Amino acid sequence: MARGWETMKITLITVGKLKERYLEAAVQEYSKRLRRYCDLEICQVADEKTPDGAGRAMEEQILEKEGGRILEKIRPHSYVIALAIQGEMPSSEALAAKLEKLGVDGISQIVLVIGGSLGLSKAVLSRADYLLSFSKLTFPHQLMRVILLEQLYRSFKIIRHEPYHK
Repeated sequence: MARGWETMKITLITVGKLKERYLEAAVQEYSKRLRRYCDLEICQVADEKTPDGAGRAMEEQILEKEGGRILEKIRPHSYVIALAIQGEMPSSEALAAKLEKLGVDGISQIVLVIGGSLGLSKAVLSRADYLLSFSKLTFPHQLMRVILLEQLYRSFKIIRHEPYHK
């Protein structure tokens, strides 16, 4: 079991602000729980408005603008995990093992990225060291914050062999 997780810095970069109080409450709850295990920072970058009927070219421009804001927040030596539907779909145990291995390998800065309603730009996907998917289903990007934080919390409980409801 890896030690020194308290020195692990995890930054969650998200596009847009949470609009629903119940989602904000859930994010705050998991952030509080995660303080025992890591130094968590949540960084929100501005989203771009997507006009109704926007074509692919406009969507690409929006993705590039949002992607530029995301990339500005990533330090050069950070290990970047981007949430992408085409990413790997590990079990909770496999995700915990991956995080534990990163810690054992001396990775002290992990950045997790959740895109906006259109996803992530090619530049952000290229910068990522690992693409993570939770499902082939599409979830609202705001809800993904809660799901991701819960899975991080679950991972740390698994790593520490602490009980957690299933």
